Parts: sequence; C-alpha cells; structure tokens
Amino acid sequence: MENSVNENDYSHIKGWGVDADPTNEPTHPMKKYTGDDHNRINWVRPELQPVTVEVLHSNERPNVTAVFGTVAPPSGLSGAIRRYAFKYSESSYGHWLPLLLADRVNVVEGIFDDFKRGHIPNILAEKGWKAELKHNPKGLAQKVFVTAFVTAAAITWLRRK
Repeated sequence: MENSVNENDYSHIKGWGVDADPTNEPTHPMKKYTGDDHNRINWVRPELQPVTVEVLHSNERPNVTAVFGTVAPPSGLSGAIRRYAFKYSESSYGHWLPLLLADRVNVVEGIFDDFKRGHIPNILAEKGWKAELKHNPKGLAQKVFVTAFVTAAAITWLRRK
C-alpha cells in the first residue's frame, strides 16, 4: 500500500508555511531584506561574566547564564534553602516553594542584620503604610484586623498545648 502523502508536502499541517510569503509579515513593507536574517545564528559570543561569588543556576543548564547578579549571593538560612531549591527542576514545586520561603526568611534575616548594625528599621514606612492609609484605608484596616486575628488565634492555640 502506497502512502498518499508526499514526504515533503506539509500543507496538511495547520499553519504550515504561514511565514513563507514575505508580504504577509508585520514589518512589510518597511523591512529591507538583506539576507542577514538567516545569519543571526553565526555570531561570536562575547566574553562571559566572570564568576566571583556563588551563583545558583538551574540544574537544567550545564553552566551559569551569560549575565547574572553578584550583589546578594546566597547566605545564611535563606541561602541554604535556595541551595536546596536548586537541586530540583524549575518545573516542580520542590523548586519554587522553597524559593518563596527563602525570600520570606531573607526578609527576617535582613531585619536582624539591621539590628546588628545598630539600625532600627522603620517597618511601617518600608511597607508603605503611610501611602496605604492615605489611598486605601479600608484595605489597610482589613490587613491589620486579619493579622491581629491570626496572631491571636495562633497564640491561643499555642497556649492550650
């Protein structure tokens, strides 16, 4: 039995060849075709940024990305949580949930670090409560009420035990 579909005919695939007509392209007629469009894969990679601090990268990549931040390398408990998270694939909760937790832990570490340096943080100002009070007083009241309720419930629950 012969195959009725030609091996080089892809017209049965929806959307195949949609980019074949240069006049059916968003940049037509402004774009001047020089032939370089197909040469963009032949470029010389610039020198990579040197790794001077610990850089966490996806276990799905063989190396670090070309550019990365060096201002705040992982440290402390939040850094340990981040190292743990990067053992897992970016498509899993085992990667993203620990990173969320590490961000929250890092906030607390930052507050302790401020106290260590003799600086008392103004948490209300840093959280934008003045603007919230001015522009969203109902929302601020709700946040304060919910936080107070949850805190009171947690304290009551812990005291019963």
